[in-house]
Amino acid sequence: MPTALDCYRLGATALDLLAAKHAGASGLAWRQRQRLHSLLTDVAQGHSLYAGPVQALLRRSGPGPSTTPWQATLHQLPVHTKSELMQRFGEWVSDPRLTLVELQAFAADPARIAEPYLGQYTVWESSGSSGTPGFFVQDSRSMGLYDALELVRRSPPVPARRWLDPLFLGERLAFVGAIHGHFASIVSLRRLQRLNPWAAHSTLCLDILQPVQALVRALNAFAPTILSTYPSVATLLAEQQAQGHLRLALREVWTGGETLSPAARSCMADSFECAVRNHYGASEFFSLAAECAHGQLHANTDWALLEPVDEQHRAVPRGQPSATTLLTHLGNRVQPLIRYDLGDQLCVDERPCACGSPLPVIAVSGRDDPPLRLAGRHGQSVLIVPLALISVLEDQCGLFDFCLRQHDAQSLTLAVPRSGAAAQAQLAKAVAALQAFFATHGMVQVRIHAQTGVELPRGASGKACRVVSE
Repeated sequence: MPTALDCYRLGATALDLLAAKHAGASGLAWRQRQRLHSLLTDVAQGHSLYAGPVQALLRRSGPGPSTTPWQATLHQLPVHTKSELMQRFGEWVSDPRLTLVELQAFAADPARIAEPYLGQYTVWESSGSSGTPGFFVQDSRSMGLYDALELVRRSPPVPARRWLDPLFLGERLAFVGAIHGHFASIVSLRRLQRLNPWAAHSTLCLDILQPVQALVRALNAFAPTILSTYPSVATLLAEQQAQGHLRLALREVWTGGETLSPAARSCMADSFECAVRNHYGASEFFSLAAECAHGQLHANTDWALLEPVDEQHRAVPRGQPSATTLLTHLGNRVQPLIRYDLGDQLCVDERPCACGSPLPVIAVSGRDDPPLRLAGRHGQSVLIVPLALISVLEDQCGLFDFCLRQHDAQSLTLAVPRSGAAAQAQLAKAVAALQAFFATHGMVQVRIHAQTGVELPRGASGKACRVVSE
């Protein structure tokens, strides 16, 4: 249960988020400098791998928050990647009780999803889309921040309804995604269900691995007012709604985790006849950006500093897409993130938004894999969402670095960069898992060819193109 301190932090953070909207660019810059100085001061007093460089920086800059832009301060610190930090996990975290081996064991048990780790931390893992799965520990400060951001900055289509119901007590939320692993979305939802008994009854979590027909039946029975899922899944369900199989009276569709194209947004809005709100988050920072009433994605840079950079980690100007993006998390102290390479391509708009927010408008290039159309038992076309296949390979086989390429309606190739007996054994397990998944969807004629020792393709963002349609 949340403590009085947790409730105080949530309330204070929510009030500050409301005030920041009206503080203008100068108020945003002041918050950034103050919070960055607080983060660096705390890190300098610890024993993490950041401590040495940060101590040297503070000696040069002197006491107190700098009056220079935060970019000039951070530019003096090194860049870190997830692979590097995971290899040095014991030096990364500030609590010596946190060990990677024990966190891996904890995350291997689905029954412990959203269970407070060591009685005080929230833990989730990343999907490993960049080739390296990560484990991220959130302290109460971070979770209170995420709760406040979701509460204050998720713009409702009808503002008056949210003011009358700020805690969503009158809504029924259905989430469709990967629900058997310790991923940020499902951990966050299960945590809210633990904290709020009402949410336990008004929230439904559905497995993305289910056949579409099973999802349709469950959603029709639950009758949600809000649907939260990935854009590719929402588009698939919108098609079911247009065909009359799905009969939902939604007020909102929340999407995230993949790129939301204008065509997909239009499809959802037309089929469900409701507003579509996109969200940008990561395992490293759950609520990086949310859409305003004007449909613009605003980055929460009062708490998450984002540096769009080129391949040499040099800043790129506004209006120009980056090669990658560096994140500095101003809230998390147990697992600090300073100039962390997110791997996402990001473009900051040069123009201010008509909504009046001082937070920058961004466009993000994330996963944008189209669905696969494969042949069913009776020759019909069956649509399969790439994320479902990714979940099979990750959750059931522990396979993160792969490329699944479709050749035609009945054949695919699963390739991995590793070679040798161990790679072949894991690949055989993965092929069997995929064939079992296809069989449950009535696709018994689909053939999967396995290849080891293959260099995998990567997209513009640097992430692996793990599922490629014909």
